[in-house]
Amino acid sequence: MAVIALGVLVSGSGTNLQAILDAIAAKTLDARVAVVISNVATAKALARAQRANVPTRVIDHKAYADRAAFDAAVVAELRAHGVEHVVLAGFMRIVTPVLLDAFPSRVINVHPALLPAFPGVDAQKQALDYGVRVTGCTVHLVDAGTDTGPILAQAVVPVLDGDDADTLGARILREEHALLPRALQWIAEGRVRVESRDGQRVRVRVDGVATTAIGVSLRS
Repeated sequence: MAVIALGVLVSGSGTNLQAILDAIAAKTLDARVAVVISNVATAKALARAQRANVPTRVIDHKAYADRAAFDAAVVAELRAHGVEHVVLAGFMRIVTPVLLDAFPSRVINVHPALLPAFPGVDAQKQALDYGVRVTGCTVHLVDAGTDTGPILAQAVVPVLDGDDADTLGARILREEHALLPRALQWIAEGRVRVESRDGQRVRVRVDGVATTAIGVSLRS
């Protein structure tokens, strides 16, 4: 089976990056992380990559006139490292068509909600404010909208009495760590198909998976 080359974009602590690195080490993910790029020089994710002997680059978005110019610099670095698929793992920047067109249907994001519910920032607080009894996380392909791209997989997490954004977020994050490497493995296995339909929403099908709503967790 071919090993896919991932470029991981990060801005913070990098726990989802670590989940990817751990899955690769455990041989449950047929991939290699070709480069980790951060827009924040102090991001802890960079140290995680360095410990795994993964090349890292810092590209400061403040050094560029606009988002498109920044994304062009990111694309150049990704291409220089032979990246095939791009993973947004806690990357706190809105990407532009410059990046999306360079890697069509090959930019993957993980979001802490059951999309299309609660897109954007503070998804955990949004869920609590709305009063839902379940929420979760979503792995999806990135398009030009805000968390609107075709859904690859979802995992359900209960909202417990007494939850705040931190406790709920920690429970969701545990599921993200399992769901993201699993979805990437489907890509590595060539099981993911993007279907475009005239006048309808673009959808993703995963061959051999009965449902992409997986990882249902009732753990506290």
